[in-house]
Amino acid sequence: MKKQKTRSEISDKYKWDLTRIYKTDEDWNNDFNKLKELSKDIEKYEYNLFESKDNLENYLILSEKLEKLENKLESYASLHQSEDATNVTYQKMTNDITDLVMKINEKDSFFDELFYKTEFSKIEEYAKESEIINLYLEVFRRKLRYKDHYLPKDKEKLVSKILKPMYASGEIYSMLTDAEFKFGNIKDEEGNEVELTESNFSNYLASKNRRVREDAFKGIYKKYGEFKNTITLTYTSDIDASIALNKVYNFDSVRKSSLYSDNIDIKVYDNLIDSVHNNLDKLFKYFALKKKLLNLDEIHLYDLYTKVIDEDEKNYTYEEAKELVLKALNPLGEDYLEKAKSIFDNRLVDVYNNIGKRGGAFSSGTYDTEPYMLLNYEGKVRDVSTIAHELGHSMHTTYSNLANPRPYSNYRIFVAEVASTVNELLLAFYMLDNSQSKVEKLLILNELLDNYKATIYRQTMFAEFEKEMYRRRENEESLSHEDIEKYYYDLNKLYFGKDVVVDDEIKYEWERIPHFYTAFYVYKYATSMSAATYIADKIYNGDTKFRDKYIEFLKSGNSKYPVDELKDLGLDMTNEKVVNEALDKFAELTEKFEDLLDSQKDGEVNGNKA
Repeated sequence: MKKQKTRSEISDKYKWDLTRIYKTDEDWNNDFNKLKELSKDIEKYEYNLFESKDNLENYLILSEKLEKLENKLESYASLHQSEDATNVTYQKMTNDITDLVMKINEKDSFFDELFYKTEFSKIEEYAKESEIINLYLEVFRRKLRYKDHYLPKDKEKLVSKILKPMYASGEIYSMLTDAEFKFGNIKDEEGNEVELTESNFSNYLASKNRRVREDAFKGIYKKYGEFKNTITLTYTSDIDASIALNKVYNFDSVRKSSLYSDNIDIKVYDNLIDSVHNNLDKLFKYFALKKKLLNLDEIHLYDLYTKVIDEDEKNYTYEEAKELVLKALNPLGEDYLEKAKSIFDNRLVDVYNNIGKRGGAFSSGTYDTEPYMLLNYEGKVRDVSTIAHELGHSMHTTYSNLANPRPYSNYRIFVAEVASTVNELLLAFYMLDNSQSKVEKLLILNELLDNYKATIYRQTMFAEFEKEMYRRRENEESLSHEDIEKYYYDLNKLYFGKDVVVDDEIKYEWERIPHFYTAFYVYKYATSMSAATYIADKIYNGDTKFRDKYIEFLKSGNSKYPVDELKDLGLDMTNEKVVNEALDKFAELTEKFEDLLDSQKDGEVNGNKA
């Protein structure tokens, strides 16, 4: 039986090199103690921070030193824990640095009260005489937006003390599902008994053998169903913590406060849901096509992820995948490619799954650490696409850090997914145009369509789910697991339409979504793919002037609000047109897919013989 490997069974060349952050754990401990000692200096500014230029200047210098240490310490510990959540050494280190940063934030809680009591003209005068204060001047201007949402220092200290336990539910959920869940075994296509994991679930769900995909579907959700009470408690506790905190900071709702930091008009969120509702017919047409091509009397949710072509899907080695991604990103220019290659060459990627490793994929980098990528590579087209996606994040971080001073380097999540999704689309376009196999073209197109389905339609469904869950709790309505399951099940029926059998087990799917523990995050995937469709089309079609504008977009960091960054590229995210045009592209690709399948019957695709 095929089992997950342990960390030690994987070759070092496929594991990231965290010694680039700290050579040893002892070095980490030395910096940890240094941070602890240095943080004591914060309190000397508690009463006189804005009384002189020198005080404010020295405080900002100290803050940068603390941030540099925090970034390195948090990255090293959390990345190690992500590679194996069962490793108690890095569990402890992660907890220790989290606790210390909370304590530092508690010490620093005086800043807001002093800032809002100070005439801003006074800070502007200091900025004329101080380079570092002048550097932070725009940060301070933006901070003025929060004048009605700050707390006096005694209350801010109290919040800092309780913040970690308030949000412990997310950590508990992660530990439970990443480190402790065992989904049992299923039989693969050849009848071999295999261990079902979050990492290989998607592969078995895409199996051509209907029994395998049904077993995988039911096996995963059976486990989540067993823990429905526990996970309902972790999720509702997380919602309640967010609501309580936002009331303390004088916000009407968690949704408004989540969009406020990015200065996003709430109609961007609502327009997304409305646009998707108005374009559900395009999704239903795709499902009807799948049902027809799979020759099924009825199509279930576990049938929607399988390919509609009889031929076996190609497996790509990791080396092949890297080469494909780099070729596909050639339209982004030589400088982009050189920087991308260095990420692979410097072992900033953790490739394969192992026992205890966090599921999914991510890119994680700070101003003081290189951008590291975590994968759970299985060799399918979607895994190649995941490399392109996470590389997009890492390259965004690279460009932003190189182009901006520290205060303006940290780009917003709203645009982060644009950079990653542009890469995914460029990869798909390249593979479609350069594949010599009509079967591979069909598989790539199938994957691309599923990507639109998953990123715009599915993430919007998640966004609608979140909106309703928070609305109910903010109206002090109860949320039992039955309440959540019923709403989620009915939402699936709306989004999948009458021609798809919505299996009962899907009512537990919401339990599998870790992003729900970061309130109102998921909608950004859908808006980002909508924007990325426009961007990728222009770049792939050879618009070098636009390509250069896009690279400038990657460099812009936090120098502008994200909606303004996208406006520089000709995109108005408050207008439904952006989402509608992306879904028109989905419909166009569906037609292309159908035409390509029809041409397969004639034995020829784009001049390639069958």
